[in-house]
Amino acid sequence: MSGSQAPSVSHTRRILSVVLFNLLCYIDIGLPMAVIPVFVHDVLGYNTVLAGFAVSLQYLATFASRASAGRQTDRLGAKPTVVKGLAICTLSGVMLLLSGVLLHFAMLSVMLLILSRILLGVGESWTATGAIMWNIGRVGSARTAQVISWNGITSYGGIALGAPIGQILSGLPLPYGGLTMVGVLSAVLALFGFVLARQYDPVPPVPSSAPPMPFRAVFMRVLPHGLVLACGSVGFGTISACLALFYANNHWNGAAVALTGFGLMFCLIRFLFARQIDRRGGLIVTLVSLLVETLGLVVLWRCHTVAGAALGAILTGAGFSLVFPAMGVLAVTRVGPENRGAALGAFSVFLDIAVGLSGPLLGLVIQTMGYGALFLVSALFTLAGVGATIVLKFLPR
Repeated sequence: MSGSQAPSVSHTRRILSVVLFNLLCYIDIGLPMAVIPVFVHDVLGYNTVLAGFAVSLQYLATFASRASAGRQTDRLGAKPTVVKGLAICTLSGVMLLLSGVLLHFAMLSVMLLILSRILLGVGESWTATGAIMWNIGRVGSARTAQVISWNGITSYGGIALGAPIGQILSGLPLPYGGLTMVGVLSAVLALFGFVLARQYDPVPPVPSSAPPMPFRAVFMRVLPHGLVLACGSVGFGTISACLALFYANNHWNGAAVALTGFGLMFCLIRFLFARQIDRRGGLIVTLVSLLVETLGLVVLWRCHTVAGAALGAILTGAGFSLVFPAMGVLAVTRVGPENRGAALGAFSVFLDIAVGLSGPLLGLVIQTMGYGALFLVSALFTLAGVGATIVLKFLPR
């Protein structure tokens, strides 16, 4: 092995040992993803708006806690942030378990489910932000794109792994099926990560004599890149919140398989093409990515078969894959290293807003215009992202 290869392998191993915690968190996110919309709509008897909201609420909670996660990481260090995030994810799994046990009490069940989603959203923001900053501290800021890419691979790889497992568990006979076993597994995985993370060596926060930049100022610095991320994130919100409902409406099986295809293609593109961000620039990579994502949503809009829907989900995953790291690398360079956690948190807010709002709003689209319009509206948002990326190319940096 050459000298240039050995450090690269060493850095990758260091990244993987910490990014494991992000993987556990996102398996927890994937486990109920294909189950919750159907559970709320078909089992508890609520409408599609609440079914979509139950999924999206997690991302709204993530949005609300991004600032605290970023500041916690900058001031106290990444390890405490990850440890606290995994503890909150464990509690979320317990609430999900109770929601499944109490399914015959619809109001109480849905309230526990909502609490679980809020806790999972907070746990996600703390775990994901902390894991990225922990790894940047371990391997250096020059490898930010690699760190963000591996975080994304484990994020959507976790969703791809968790979704079919959750659907299998939800099909088990009661009282051990439904959300009950999904909640048990969610709590156990997060608890395992919590115990393991406590054994790792911490990375101290970046010292700075200057006061931290106000979050509002950081937010405005990353705003142009965040708007592009928001447009691209609508496609992911559509897949996560509404794809299972779309399959159920068409009396198709295989929603979890399509979600897995989305996640696997997302990971494959990140693994194969993440280096293109450094070689060709974040703007070019984002432009191509959003065009592919738009194509996937158009395929979903026009499809009439299970295979067509799966293809559309796979293309959407391929397109969305590099949007976050391509824009994220550009966003975090707009502040100093002592504010990098806050910048990452502020940038991630745009994903949270887009995904959090897309569930209930697209639920309204379904109710008023039907499932056909669902994916067309999403494609229009990604096209808006293409336009915003072109505008960014001509803005001063």
